[in-house]
Amino acid sequence: MKKRFGDIEENIITRKEFSIDKAKKILKKEILSVLGYGVQGPGQSLNLKDNGFNVIVGQRKNTQSWNKALKDGWIEGVNLFSLEEASERGTILLYLLSDAGQISFWPKIKRYLIKNKSLYFSHGFALSFKDKTKIYPPNDIDIFLVAPKGSGTSLRRHFKEGKGINSSYAIYHDYSGKSINKVLSIGIGIGSGYLFETSFKNEVYSDLVGERGTLMGAIQGIFYAQYQVLRKNGHSPSESFNETVEELTQSLMPLVSENGMDWMYSNCSTTAQRGALDWWKKFRDVTLPLFENLYGEVSSGNEAERIISYNSDKEYRNKLKKELDNIKNSEIWKVGSVIRNLRPEKKND
Repeated sequence: MKKRFGDIEENIITRKEFSIDKAKKILKKEILSVLGYGVQGPGQSLNLKDNGFNVIVGQRKNTQSWNKALKDGWIEGVNLFSLEEASERGTILLYLLSDAGQISFWPKIKRYLIKNKSLYFSHGFALSFKDKTKIYPPNDIDIFLVAPKGSGTSLRRHFKEGKGINSSYAIYHDYSGKSINKVLSIGIGIGSGYLFETSFKNEVYSDLVGERGTLMGAIQGIFYAQYQVLRKNGHSPSESFNETVEELTQSLMPLVSENGMDWMYSNCSTTAQRGALDWWKKFRDVTLPLFENLYGEVSSGNEAERIISYNSDKEYRNKLKKELDNIKNSEIWKVGSVIRNLRPEKKND
């Protein structure tokens, strides 16, 4: 379906025009092999299984993710296998290992990418930066992606609630001429709210910018800066956290999600209204050059090179843990932990 956004027309696919029954019919002869059970693997594989697709999981044995798969109901030798065996058994290989994991496993998986198989991604990183990842797929297979715009945990939670997370889709190589039906079928099968068209390159550029920007990096920086200023000027930890994080996440963002920021501006006090209107452009003007720099670092490949180099370090996990512990142990998030536990428990109807 064509959907117009101002002067731009986009391809948008909804469940109404591409039903789950149609998706299952298209993929009825396919074995969907989900490789990796870390971030996206659990949500996508479980949703596909619950929707009635033929799904198996591949994961390295005797790992935390392997044990999680067993706990989630996957059965070794039935629908849970080593990465190698799952790669051999599957007809569509859902390559959901981490970006570093994809680079590491590529020399092994490529032997299973025989003619007429399909290779699926949920991130454009590996192929958009193939000169750095050294992932060069064969020409006689279909290659496509579906990228949920949310975490695997959220994908699963929304699915169980009867909702869905929007996803992008892209086709990298259409050897069979049937890639569009395959990719849309999997997109609907994993529980996407709707699907919008993109390219591998645009997916990874927007994803890397978003993660480093408003989704995680920038928002953490803004949270930290405002909290520090309030604390420095004598405000209590509870007051500082509530005015910085709690009110935003628990009250305002759900309303923005439902109605938009314009509605939020129209439905707050005149004092808040005036202040927000006066200050938002100042924040835009300060951060716009930073976002332009960020996009340049992503599109040039510098960010990808830095990620690959960092993740290749043998001490990567130890260094990562220290950085994450620094955030966890900072005052703002220690206070947050206390305040979350003070929220009223949900009462049963």
